[in-house]
Amino acid sequence: MKCRHCGSDLALPFLDMGSAPPSNAYLGAAALRAPEVWFPLRLLVCETCWLVQTEDHAGREALFTEDYAYFSSFSTSWLAHAERYVRDMATRFGLGADSLVAEIAANDGYLLQYVKQAGIPCYGVEPTAGTAAAARAKGIEIIERFFGSALAGELAAEGRAADLIAANNVLAHVPDINDFTAGFARLLKPQGVATFEFPHLMRMVAETQFDTAYHEHYSYLSLLAVERIFKANGLTVFDVDELPTHGGSLRVFAQRSDSGRHPVSGAVAGLRGRESAAGMGGAGFYSGFQVEAERVKDDLLAFLIEAKKQGHKIGAYGAAAKGNTLLNFAGVRPDLLPYVVDRNPAKQDKFMPGSRIPIVAEQHLKEDRPDFVLILPWNLREEVTAQLAYVRDWGGRFVTAVPRLTVTEGREGT
Repeated sequence: MKCRHCGSDLALPFLDMGSAPPSNAYLGAAALRAPEVWFPLRLLVCETCWLVQTEDHAGREALFTEDYAYFSSFSTSWLAHAERYVRDMATRFGLGADSLVAEIAANDGYLLQYVKQAGIPCYGVEPTAGTAAAARAKGIEIIERFFGSALAGELAAEGRAADLIAANNVLAHVPDINDFTAGFARLLKPQGVATFEFPHLMRMVAETQFDTAYHEHYSYLSLLAVERIFKANGLTVFDVDELPTHGGSLRVFAQRSDSGRHPVSGAVAGLRGRESAAGMGGAGFYSGFQVEAERVKDDLLAFLIEAKKQGHKIGAYGAAAKGNTLLNFAGVRPDLLPYVVDRNPAKQDKFMPGSRIPIVAEQHLKEDRPDFVLILPWNLREEVTAQLAYVRDWGGRFVTAVPRLTVTEGREGT
């Protein structure tokens, strides 16, 4: 396999989880009687540009289908994050009624609803039909296509170049990262700004966040790699923020390379230096991740087996893609984990891909009163434990597996 950015041969292994089905391919009851498609799930490192990437086994159309079940608006903390973003960007870059904002991978309108409320003209690009329909129901214009350089050229020719382009948690999701990035350089106005948010590879390694690896994540990104990719495709990074979202993310600010309006912040050099000091430009940084991932897997499996032996009841919360990665890597099935609760109606009454664990509504948790609730989206632990605070009323405890197995006490104060 060749590097998806620079074309170099890939030989340095980073993570091998055997095989798994696509992490957002939730199953209906009829599908339980049919075979599932599993793909190898292996990550490699480019030793030329240091882009970490999955082996290519599935195209984007096979992963981001019309029934794609991830809807951003079901996380209250993520909605708050989006609202802050809109407020901060409008203030920083003087956006108003004469501006135009575009969001790439607009999902269900979780962010653009706040742009619209602020009176700033906007539109989104979103290829998945279900989420696009949800955004349109909020009164947001959605172009239902995959984004790339060709679409960007069409939009720019129609006078739809943007003052601000937002791209949250999508840069890692594109197979042709060069064409995708070049599209931003074509769609930005000469003085426009694009922001990209994505999980930071340095945090992924430091905190053993291996469950963020799945087929829909084609790339695993550092500032080191992103700067090279952007430079090759007409963009220049001029600022970077470190965010707590998704276990530790970067928000990278970029401008057209032929612009240069915005001076480069010292934060860029500072983070670049920290990544270099961590060894991200050398093979050693990537060498121990497999062992740490297997430790997390083994600890979770041992906990679930022991809990079953002791007669404890267990449920899980959050039918997230990262949860599917974890459960399939660990080989967990309904005998060890009988159900997963999720607030999203699009997932309820379906089954987790691979493990085929039933997905149920929250009422099931209240009726079952489990001894342990395994929180699969560990990055939302605080939000989930607050939402499910009533679990403590019967002495139930919360469990997370990443970066290490953690079990809370039962009733508060005990």
